Amino acid sequence: MKTSGNTILITGGTSGIGKGFAEEFSLRKNKVIICGRRENRLQEIKSYNENIETVICDVTKAEQREMLIKTVIKKFPETNILINNAGIQLLADLTDLDLNKLNQEIETNLIAPAHLSSLFVQNLKTRNESAIINISSGLAFVPLSFVPVYCATKAAVHSLTMSLRHQLKDSLIKVFEIIPPSVDSELGHERRTDKNQTHGGIPVDEFISESMKAIENDLFEAPIDGAKNLYEKREAMFRMINK
Repeated sequence: MKTSGNTILITGGTSGIGKGFAEEFSLRKNKVIICGRRENRLQEIKSYNENIETVICDVTKAEQREMLIKTVIKKFPETNILINNAGIQLLADLTDLDLNKLNQEIETNLIAPAHLSSLFVQNLKTRNESAIINISSGLAFVPLSFVPVYCATKAAVHSLTMSLRHQLKDSLIKVFEIIPPSVDSELGHERRTDKNQTHGGIPVDEFISESMKAIENDLFEAPIDGAKNLYEKREAMFRMINK
């Protein structure tokens, strides 16, 4: 996949991995559109990088997802890459679930990328080279019990990505899954008392560098750094039952 000359939509682009991808793709002479809920963050990023466009969007809301895609297709019809990056990681006690938090996590991490991909795929089919890039997690393969819903949603993202890749096999759309390890970002800040404390893990720029190599080399399922230790072999039966 070429990593310059694209027009790219990135969800959750105001911090962490999303912001890292936005800045790296911008440096590589791509037009980048980021969305997020925090207008002040969007304005700050736009102020120092004129090659990044911004759209306010809460991806937990179906109507806002629909408006996001309509806006992007209208203003940037040449958009050829969608990066489903937005995600949250909350504590969850499976014996005493908070349904509001459960719905928020599932809507953000799973329903949003599935819905956005579905909304955008027809536009992507009109491009000579296009891609959907889903960000999952090493925890999709080996769950961490105190964030069980997060792990389950990322396992579902892995499964959906495999199926989407299969369903689009006769199109020109490439479907990637980038599988992060722990990355030093704001992920999980909702559950931390100290909001200045970061997630811990490898630096964002190190993760982005390895991810770009995977995209350039068409590694469609790419565990990065420590995620390789959590990554299981692909489901051997998948090809057989989908012949």
